[in-house]
Order: sequence, then structure tokens, then C-alpha cells
Amino acid sequence: MISERLLTQAVRLCTANYLKLSPCEESFMPAPEPGQRYMLYMHVPFCERLCPYCSFNRFPFREERAKPYFENMRKEMRMLKDLGYDFDSVYIGGGTPTIMIDELCETIDQARDLFSINEVSSETNPNHLIPSYLEKLKGRVQRLSVGVQSFDDGLLKQMDRYDKYGSGQEIMERIQEASPYFTSMNADMIFNFPAQTEDILINDIEMVIRSGASQTTFYPLMASPAVERSLAATVGKVDYNRERQFYEIICDLLLGDLPDGRPGLFELGSAWTFNRRGTGAAGEDAMIDEYVVDYEEYPAIGSGGITYLGSNLYVNTFSVNDYNAALDAGRMSMMGKTTFSLHDRMRYRFMMQLFGLRLDKRQFERDFGVSIEVGLPVEMAFMRACGAFATDNADELTLTPKGRYLVVVMMRQFFIGVNNLRDQARAALTGEERELIFGDGCKKEPAAAAPAAAGATTDGAASGEAEHESVAYIKLEEAVAEAQAEAAADALEDATAAHDAAASFIASAH
Repeated sequence: MISERLLTQAVRLCTANYLKLSPCEESFMPAPEPGQRYMLYMHVPFCERLCPYCSFNRFPFREERAKPYFENMRKEMRMLKDLGYDFDSVYIGGGTPTIMIDELCETIDQARDLFSINEVSSETNPNHLIPSYLEKLKGRVQRLSVGVQSFDDGLLKQMDRYDKYGSGQEIMERIQEASPYFTSMNADMIFNFPAQTEDILINDIEMVIRSGASQTTFYPLMASPAVERSLAATVGKVDYNRERQFYEIICDLLLGDLPDGRPGLFELGSAWTFNRRGTGAAGEDAMIDEYVVDYEEYPAIGSGGITYLGSNLYVNTFSVNDYNAALDAGRMSMMGKTTFSLHDRMRYRFMMQLFGLRLDKRQFERDFGVSIEVGLPVEMAFMRACGAFATDNADELTLTPKGRYLVVVMMRQFFIGVNNLRDQARAALTGEERELIFGDGCKKEPAAAAPAAAGATTDGAASGEAEHESVAYIKLEEAVAEAQAEAAADALEDATAAHDAAASFIASAH
């Protein structure tokens, strides 16, 4: 789809413009704004294995490194309390948050003591779905998200996950046993791995259904250039040309009506989150991985955490040593920041609310002082030309199936931009920590450009930013023209294979 390729380029250029780190001299996050809802994100950067596709901050686990880290994360939580923050929701990501289960439980208990917490979401890995861990998490965690990625044994071996986490069948059985402990049990999946075929994808979807997971998230494979090189060396080159077809297969199998006319087994929670009907994961209040849909602003604690407050995005140091030193010195650990312009914030709202399947036009105008048509004319023209909107009235925008895929493309490219931001922060690692991440190849790893000195935007830099913005708009305008041509010619790709796969599976499963 030509419009998808041009959209990819446009979002890539936009994120390259505003997702750039400058040094952060602030010792503490800004205080909360009265009336603003916030969610707390905690990052636990320790893993038993480092997966080649992962761009998040993560280090090989050692207890002597992890135990003081948890203690300092609790200290940082108390700093947020002293600043005046309150939270009703916590999301704990990694890494592997359950790497030290007792430390995690103590951290969750402190969060509940300090704040008005109603729900806790945490990530984990399949080998931690064991009775002793599940009993400790029961009641503490309402939504557990397990990183499956694929149930295919060949792919698990390629990713170096088979020996550590077991076969696809074993992982599925562990999810079946764990599901009753939580309001929502999410199976985190990835589609469009280089070696993944349609048959492997369909089998993954069948296994998700059989697992009893109340929710599943199917992420498109998204990698920064540094991670893409790692992927190419381990599992092969990423091919985005088949991404839409794979996404359509997933939607057909999970959302499509059953042969007896009943609605599909799952409903949409976001453009790539699927909630099983009739479970605690379904409905308007369902918790999803992309907390940015429900909480536009969120402080983040822990090494590698990313905070979004007001118009500023802050990145905590990726060095666990520097993180611990900062907390020991009585300050927080932000090492870099980037500031969104008003236009960037409009785009961010546009993307995140559409990812959550509905954009509130009246709220947009209240918050930004202009209608979305005035604030984002090219973006709206593109989406309309593509036939992306199922509802487009004075109150709201909702999405057609094609519109959902275009939002998946936007989110994929946005998160690749965030991964580039992480690469910038990771490039600052030195000594033992750099060796742990990059190994002997660290000297061959091209370092990201060092953040410019605070306030040192030169005329050349400003000119470069303007050029990026101009090129991005040209790409969007080209995409509008292509979308109009596609719509006029009705030149959508043939999705017959996806529909046939869906019909075949539903017939055999029921």
C-alpha cells in the first residue's frame, strides 16, 4: 500500500524532529497540575536473557545489582509523594518486573500505602507463571501481561527463549493455570518476525484462544536501527510489506463473527489489543498495555523510565549505577529531555486517541484552542482520503478497519522513534555496563549523537528542524494524493488469503 509507505516516511521524519534528547539539569520532576490524572510507571531493567528484538532498558540479572535498585525505586516513589502526586493506576514494565518477587511485592505494597491505587498492571515472563509467584501476585496485581511473543518452537529458539521459558505448548499450559488469578491475563505477542509465516501466525492465534488468556496484544515488530541490525544478525531482515496482511489475519480470526452468527470471541481494546468477551478484561474499563491511551501524562521511576508531563518528555538514565547514585544523593535520575511544540502535542493526541479507537473532537478543541481540522489539516486530509474514519462528525472520530491499520503504522513508527530515543540514552553507558549490553562489539556499535548542550540550538539546528518538518509535510501531502488515487481506483491489496485463513480456522475451531 503506497499510502502506508509514505505515512511511514512522514511519521519517521516527524519523530526524528521532536524525539531528540537534550541534557536535563533538573533534579526533580515538575509538581503535578491540579485536576490532572496521572498514572505511575515503574521500570525494572533486569532479565535472565536479553532478547534481540527488545529496545527497552535491560541488563543481565544479578541479585546484588537488583536488590539496592528496588530499594531506590521505593525511595523515588516517596519523592513523588512529597511533590504532591497521587495515582489510581500503576504499570510495572521491564525488563522482567517479577525477577525478584518479594522485592516487587514490597514495592507494590508501598505504592498502595502512598497513593490511591485501584489497579496494578505488571509484566512477567512465562517461567514466572508458577504457583508460588502467582499466590503472591494474587490481589496485588489485577492485570498480568506475560511476554510470549510466539508459541512457535522454531521462533522461540531463534529468539533464545525456548531453553529458558519452555516450548509453546508449555507456555500455553502455564497461561491456562495462571489466568484465574487475575482480572485480566494478557498474552503479549509479536507479529511479522522475519521467519514467521502465515501458518505460524495462525497457529499463534489458535494457541492464544486455547490458552484462555482474557486479553492478547499483537504488536507489529518495531525496531530502531540498532535493534534492526541485531535482528538481522539473529532472526533475519524485517519485511514490512506483509505487515498489513498479517494484521488482517489477526483481526479476522479474533474479531470475526462465529459460524452461528454470534460476535467474535474477542473485541477491540485498542488498535492492537484484543479483549476476550465475557471476561474481566472486556468492556470500556479494560486495562491495556498502552497506558498512554487512558493517561496522557505519567511520571516514570526507575532506570530507563520515560516520563511525559505537560509538553516535556524526560528520560531517566539508562545506567543502573548512575540511577542508584542519584537516589543516594537525594535527587531523581532524569538525564535527558525533549520538549513538544504545540503542533507536536496535537499530533500526539491525534495518534493516541485514535489508537484508543475514538478521538474526542470537542475535547481537542477545548485543550488546543482550535478544531482538529484547523490544527492538523494535512493529517485529517490524509486520513479522510484513505477512508480511515467510520465516524467523522462534530463530536468524534472513529476508525474503519483500514483506518485501524494506518494507526498501527503510525504507532509502529512512533515507537521506533521512541526506541531511537532509548538508543541515544543507551549510548551514554560506559565501562562494565556498556560491556554488559554491547559486549565485544561495543566498539563497532555506532554511537548516537551526543545531546546538544542545554539551550544551544544553533541557527543550523533550527534550520534542520524546519527542513525535517517541511519534508514531513511534503510526505504527508504525497500520501494524501496517493490515498485519493487509491480510493478512486479502489486499489486496495487483495486480502483473500487472510479471509480464507480466518474462515478455515473458525470452521475447524468450532
